[in-house]
Amino acid sequence: MIRVVLADDEPVIRAGVRMILSADPGVEVVAEAGDGRALVELVRGHRPDVALVDIRMPELDGLAATAEIRRAVPGTAVLIMTTFGEDSFIAQALANGASGFLLKTGDPREFLLGVRAASEGGAYLSPRVAARVIGELSGGHLARGAAARERVGVLTGREREVLGLVGAGMSNAEIARRLHLAEGSVKTYVSTILGRLDVRNRVQAAVLAHEAGLVERD
Repeated sequence: MIRVVLADDEPVIRAGVRMILSADPGVEVVAEAGDGRALVELVRGHRPDVALVDIRMPELDGLAATAEIRRAVPGTAVLIMTTFGEDSFIAQALANGASGFLLKTGDPREFLLGVRAASEGGAYLSPRVAARVIGELSGGHLARGAAARERVGVLTGREREVLGLVGAGMSNAEIARRLHLAEGSVKTYVSTILGRLDVRNRVQAAVLAHEAGLVERD
């Protein structure tokens, strides 16, 4: 069972997201908060697998709440709920340890996909905001391509393969199945990759993978 704490200051939004998540019998919303301070306390108490967090909240905004959650309960992944008008917050949210972004007005199925990916140690970027996330971090995808390829050049062939699958949003378990590896081996690879590339989390690694051209296109 994937346990989720949901935070948004609008009750209607919380009700809608809760309804979407309840469609999956493997997901349970264990608590809800209407402000960032209450969210952090609920996460401390419940220690959920995933915190689903709105960017704009009273008391403590989503950015600060994300940073506190990642410091206090590192086992809880944080997914940010955002809108197109809040692009300027993307880089800071990633720097604070967010595992991905969901668009409030996007496909409802993305909430379940995102929660499942984050709970398994993966990253999830809503397709409609992925380009904006990459652009926010990179300052221009094409201009950074050569530099990204140079950075990933320090990795072994297998590490680049794993990084490409991280960039595709796969969890450790999915990567293990794809490459016929033990999940523990994948965790070791990912940890090594983050260290060698000097990135803070899987989302930043995923952006670098996209910039370097390591992600397979459909």
